[in-house]
Amino acid sequence: MNWLNRKTMNEKDFNNEEISGEAEEQSAEAEFRVTDKRRVNADSKAKTENKVENKKAETKSPQVIELENKLRVETERREAAETKLVGVQSKFDEMKTQMERETAEMRSRMQKSLEDRAKQTQFNFLITLLPVLDNLNLAIDASETDASFEHLLDGVKGTARSFEQALSSVGVEAVESIGAEFNPEFHEAVDMVETDEDEDGKITAVYSHGYKFGERLLRPARVQVGKARAQSATE
Repeated sequence: MNWLNRKTMNEKDFNNEEISGEAEEQSAEAEFRVTDKRRVNADSKAKTENKVENKKAETKSPQVIELENKLRVETERREAAETKLVGVQSKFDEMKTQMERETAEMRSRMQKSLEDRAKQTQFNFLITLLPVLDNLNLAIDASETDASFEHLLDGVKGTARSFEQALSSVGVEAVESIGAEFNPEFHEAVDMVETDEDEDGKITAVYSHGYKFGERLLRPARVQVGKARAQSATE
């Protein structure tokens, strides 16, 4: 009995599987027909659109075609101009960067040159001061062996002359004083003294010398200025 039931069930399963396979084949065939129909419809639609476009193109007037050609030429010209403008801007930026770099380098070289020149000027001035120090040391040594006033005075005078020469070598000049006309730009009047009429307004004594560097006044000379005596009534 069991054997018969099992056989019957196997036959039913086989029949069901066969029916299922046929159904799947029919479904795939139906889907293929739908897809093929869609493709045919799409091809037909594209052909129709192409025909419409071709028909439109064939029906364009000469004026429209001319305008389209002009538009295309102007578009190409504009694109070429934009490309050229981009190239010019790039070249400008490159030249600007190069000029800024060269300017910075030139400024750095000039700054270094000025610093070197200033240091060289200081160096030269210090060299001119060394003889002054030598004269001072000589005066000191001479005063230790010979303490006479004359030798000490000679040493001090020699030191002063060497120092004046050092100042002169760097462009420092003494302001004209005794016998010169009083000039408030270069002289500072400390006091006045009565003098003859021909010495009125002239410098008669110097308390401290003035100096100038080129056209610039380092310090004014402190001087005494003569003033003509007042004449008596009888004279």
